[in-house]
Amino acid sequence: MSSTVELPSLLRKYESELLENWLAEQKGKGNISAVISESELRAQSHEFIQLLQQAITTSSVGDFDAPGFRDLRRFLDGITAVRAQVGLSPTDTAMFVFSFKQVLFALIRSSIADANTQIEEIWSATLLLDRLGLFVTEAHLKMRETVIQRQQHEMLELSTPVVKLWDGVLALPIIGTLDSSRTQTIMESLLERIVETGAEVAIIDITGVPTVDTLTAQHLLKTITAARLMGAECIISGIRPQIAQTIVHLGVDLGDVATKATLADAFKMALVRSGHALIKRTQQK
Repeated sequence: MSSTVELPSLLRKYESELLENWLAEQKGKGNISAVISESELRAQSHEFIQLLQQAITTSSVGDFDAPGFRDLRRFLDGITAVRAQVGLSPTDTAMFVFSFKQVLFALIRSSIADANTQIEEIWSATLLLDRLGLFVTEAHLKMRETVIQRQQHEMLELSTPVVKLWDGVLALPIIGTLDSSRTQTIMESLLERIVETGAEVAIIDITGVPTVDTLTAQHLLKTITAARLMGAECIISGIRPQIAQTIVHLGVDLGDVATKATLADAFKMALVRSGHALIKRTQQK
């Protein structure tokens, strides 16, 4: 589709009128006025009109990916980021663009006498603003997905702490299901702590793991193998009767990996392996 004939000149000639009418329209839409100041909203709206006019003057209305729309795309990415950070929804963000429709259509109807030209200009403006609205919606969703993924990664790190129990002894309590992504996080955390502390023994406690299947066992073995390459032996604690039966039923071979029913039993073994001795003090009378 070629660029419209009337729209660029209308945006340029009636810029101030469009801006004021659009600001009034936006104040009644969504939650924007509650989190974005009037001066900031005015500045953003003014810049949008100018960039829109610039884009459709140099590029076809239907070619949103053209170089002429580059500045407008960057601007929309920027305001989308701001709105996402202050907690506005994708709908609130899209309304920044869609609320411009009514004031622009009203201007086209009042400024263009020929009915056919009115229809053509309104149709071109509709296609353009719909495309811009979809663009900011997609940008908002992508940004939210990025934030969610980052938060999930941070939660994984917090949910898999590596604790120093004694000189040369680390403990890694695992709570929840093990998958490939979480195993990678666990492995990285454990190996970093082994390097930092020079630990000789690492206890991997699976008391909080609800079920153990073949895949979970494989993830555990990968972590144990990586720890051994760093010079630390591993002990698996938290082997409940149900888990022991499952491991036997699945035919999972844990090799020569030591296993204990409780973290306390594993800690005693770890102390012995690291060259420490436990001596029970007798009560003095």
